Amino acid sequence: MDHHELSVGAVAKRCGVKVSTLHYYENKGLIHSLRNAGNQRRYRKEVLRRVAVIKAAQKVGVTLEEIRQAFATLPDNRTPTLEDWQHLSSLWQENLNERIAYLERLRDRLTGCIGCGCLSMKNCPMYNEDDRLAQKGDGPVLLDHDDA
Repeated sequence: MDHHELSVGAVAKRCGVKVSTLHYYENKGLIHSLRNAGNQRRYRKEVLRRVAVIKAAQKVGVTLEEIRQAFATLPDNRTPTLEDWQHLSSLWQENLNERIAYLERLRDRLTGCIGCGCLSMKNCPMYNEDDRLAQKGDGPVLLDHDDA
């Protein structure tokens, strides 16, 4: 084995993921392997950084599809550099800020509703006379609308 190539088990151990996770990432086009004479996967050491970027992005809620799209913008499918990471993270930051604001609105509305304790038919936003909320969509629509 070339000393610059790692087995799937070695990459999994170094990255703290399961072998099946690496296979999944490869299937989704996030990482790439080579094959040795025995048809076993071998990874270049650069894959360690690529998996680290995937894991960091996932921790802040970036989907694998968003990561794949971002990686597709890198020339020659290269491993992200520090500059690439700064660019990618700035792109994801706006989306993250929007999700944080959304979750804060949900938290505030949920606390307000549960906190009152009255469940009065007159004042409770959960009271749904004549199923008027059906026009706003399925599920807990009150939490998603500003006019709740």
